[in-house]
Amino acid sequence: GDALGEEFKGYVFKITGGCDKQGFPMKQGVLTPGRVRLLLHRGTPCFRGYGRRNGERRRKSVRGCIVSPDLSVLNLVIVKKGENDLPGLTDVEKPRMRGPKRASKIRKLFNLSKEDDVRKYVNTYRRNFTTKAGKKVSKAPKIQRLVTPLTLQRKRARIADKKKRIAKAKSEAAEYQKLLASRLKEQRERRSESLAKKRSRLSSATKPTATA
Repeated sequence: GDALGEEFKGYVFKITGGCDKQGFPMKQGVLTPGRVRLLLHRGTPCFRGYGRRNGERRRKSVRGCIVSPDLSVLNLVIVKKGENDLPGLTDVEKPRMRGPKRASKIRKLFNLSKEDDVRKYVNTYRRNFTTKAGKKVSKAPKIQRLVTPLTLQRKRARIADKKKRIAKAKSEAAEYQKLLASRLKEQRERRSESLAKKRSRLSSATKPTATA
């Protein structure tokens, strides 16, 4: 931090990125102070790759990760605080406005057991604010995956409905098989009757010729 100026004395920063004056981003692992053209695929840093085919790679210009005077933006994260406060950055404490929504994560945050009620702990990060109309409103996240008697009742009803549907499908399948067997039996009987009639007609037709 001493290299940046007197106000940053004692600070230790971590470089997270930056851009040069033409807007080309710094890429981690490229150990040059200039630009290089790399073959990048979708999802890698410095290449979003929207609208590309699966596995398609593009050659893109990226800047190396070595800091030099041609940078216009340098992104830093404070690792160690120095002697003086930075106005608007380290002199004010901004509380975390949003806590977790999921019931299991709220339990993990407040070290609760399964028997404890999660709902009252959400009020610790409830926000109070005034709307444009001048009305005072409080807001807290809706707890997801919260196990209540109503959700358990719905689960039991869902399982009962599923069992009922399985039983109904089984009975309908059994009825269908029964009907199919009776139809096949009738078909076989009709066929045997028609074959018997055919045989009798043939035998009656051949008898007079034999006597003649």
